[in-house]
Amino acid sequence: MNKIEPTVATPTTPTEAVIVPPAPSMAEIAAARATEAKPAETKTEPAAASDPRKLDQLSRIEEKTARIEEKFARYEAVLTRAEASLERSAQKVDLAAGTMDFAGLREELSALRQRVNSTPRFGALLLAGIVTAVLTVVLTVIVLKSGVPGVLPPILPR
Repeated sequence: MNKIEPTVATPTTPTEAVIVPPAPSMAEIAAARATEAKPAETKTEPAAASDPRKLDQLSRIEEKTARIEEKFARYEAVLTRAEASLERSAQKVDLAAGTMDFAGLREELSALRQRVNSTPRFGALLLAGIVTAVLTVVLTVIVLKSGVPGVLPPILPR
């Protein structure tokens, strides 16, 4: 295959578009080499001696491409299984999210809010403490003035 060197000269018109043909594929290159090798067989005897090397090289290239295709197929199978696994996981998450009972959660939260609201706040606790202290003092004074029959005689004067 001949190597094409780029030219340094600038085109005559600056608006001239350069069209680059697409690169030939590996199959096209192999076919071109195979057609080049066939006329060489008919020419002379020494050319026929180089044919097995070309065919050997071509067979090695074909084997290499077959191995690459097998690797690609394996990777594709792994990615397909991973994608299927990811889809199953996403479906499970969707199912779990769909089965959540939001109404039940709402009812439980409202019941908990009612219990919290029904508990005594600071003012009620302070009032209960003051009432308890006053009643304790009053009952203690009554017991000390009148005494407990059979246990404690009256201590305070009437």
